[in-house]
Amino acid sequence: MTDQLEQLLQSAQTAVSAATDSRVLEQLRVDLLGKKGSITEQMKQLGTLQGYERKAFGERINKVKSAVSDLIEARAKTLADADLQAKLAAERIDVTLPGRGDGSGGLHPITRTINRMRHLFGELGFETVEGPEIEDDFHNFTALNIPELHPARAMQDTFYVMDAARVLRTHTSPVQIRTMQQRQPPIRIICPGRVYRCDSDRTHSPMFHQVEGLYVAEKVTFADMKYDLQMFHSRFFEREVEVRLRPSFFPFTEPSAEMDIKDEKGRWLEVGGCGMVHPKVFEAVGIDPERYTGYAFGMGVERLAMLRYGVDDLRLFFNNDLRFLEQFK
Repeated sequence: MTDQLEQLLQSAQTAVSAATDSRVLEQLRVDLLGKKGSITEQMKQLGTLQGYERKAFGERINKVKSAVSDLIEARAKTLADADLQAKLAAERIDVTLPGRGDGSGGLHPITRTINRMRHLFGELGFETVEGPEIEDDFHNFTALNIPELHPARAMQDTFYVMDAARVLRTHTSPVQIRTMQQRQPPIRIICPGRVYRCDSDRTHSPMFHQVEGLYVAEKVTFADMKYDLQMFHSRFFEREVEVRLRPSFFPFTEPSAEMDIKDEKGRWLEVGGCGMVHPKVFEAVGIDPERYTGYAFGMGVERLAMLRYGVDDLRLFFNNDLRFLEQFK
C-alpha cells in the first residue's frame, strides 16, 4: 500500500507539472483529491488495518494528500501569473506612438440654449450679467423688503429667490438689484442662472435655468417690452412668432403679464412673465422713478429648449443619457 502511495505521488507530480491551463489542473484535483479520487480511495483501506499499521498508513496518506494539494496550488499560481503576463504583453501600449485622436464632444442642449439667448439678447443691446451661485441675505431678502408692495407679508416672503417655486413670478433677481444699486440708467441686462424648487415630473425639475431681463431708461414703455420680447422669440425660433401678454400680478412690477407664444400648431404656450418695474423698486435702489421707467421679465431656459428641439420630457436634459445628448453635438 505504501508503494501505491509513492506511485500516486510521483504520477501526481508529473501530471501537475505538465498541466498547461487551469481547466486541466482542476480536473487533476478532482481525479486525485475528489470524493472518488485515487488518493481518497486509498483512505478507504484504513478500515482493513490494525494498530500501528493503521496509524502509519494514515499519516502517510495525509502527507501525500497535503503534498499533492501544495503542488496543485503552486501550479495554479504559476499558470495565473503566466496568464497575466501574456495578457499584459498582448495589451501593451506603446506610449511613443502618435495619438489616434478622440471623437469630438458637444455642448449640452441647455448650454447651447443659454448661449443662443445671450447672443440674441446681445443683438438687442442687452449685456449679460452674472452673480454668485449662493446669494447673501441682504440681496436675497432685505433689499426688496418694501411694505407698500405687500404690507401683509413684508418679512415673510418679500423676495422669492429662496422660495424657488415663485421665482418665475418675481422677475427681479439679486443680480438685477445689485446692478441697479451700482449703476445709473440706462441699464439693459439679462441674468442667466440656476433656480431650485421641490417639483419633479416631466415638465418640472428640482433645478432649472432661468434668464431674467431688465431694461431701465428714460421713456421705456410697455410697448417697448412687447416689441423686444417678440423680436427675441422670432429670432430664437427663426420664424415670425406671435406673443400674447395676459394680465397678471407680480409683487415688483405693475402692470404685470404672463407671456405666451403661439407655436406652429396654433397653440398658446406660456414661456415666462414680465411687467413694468414698480416705482417703489426704483426708490428702494436709489433710481429716480419720476425720470426713469423700465421693464423686467423672466423666462425658463428648459421651456425654450423643449420647444426648439421638440423634447417632450424635461427629465431627458438631466438623465445623462448619451443616446439623447449626442444628438446635439
